[in-house]
Amino acid sequence: MAILEVKKKEAKTVVFGPSTAFNGFLKFSETLCIQGKFRGTIEAAGALIVDKGAVVETDHISVKSLVVYGTVAGTVQAVDKVDMLPGAEVRGDVSAARLRIADGVLFEGQCSMTGVDRDVEIFSRPTEEIKAELQRVNG
Repeated sequence: MAILEVKKKEAKTVVFGPSTAFNGFLKFSETLCIQGKFRGTIEAAGALIVDKGAVVETDHISVKSLVVYGTVAGTVQAVDKVDMLPGAEVRGDVSAARLRIADGVLFEGQCSMTGVDRDVEIFSRPTEEIKAELQRVNG
């Protein structure tokens, strides 16, 4: 099993091209675009893009954000968001603060939203109270 840690200060996006096949552990801090095949584990502080035609099979993916055009199989945890775009296939449970599933996506799994304050009920509170609280927080 190979371990690859991607660190490149000049480039904002690292691309694993269509002919790339990698098995192992990926760790990166910027943006990685996979166009080929990957099998293993991904734990990163950056964003991951799974391009059209790419196949990613993992036990788990932990990233800042994930954009899927291709195929992902495995558990996904994103700090920010997961975007599943037309033609994408995602098989596995997804946990993210924001989730977007476009028309034409095959999604098999469960999703859970993170970072949502369940105690806030804006429709039962007076508008003035909400405005005052927002001013205190953002003021």
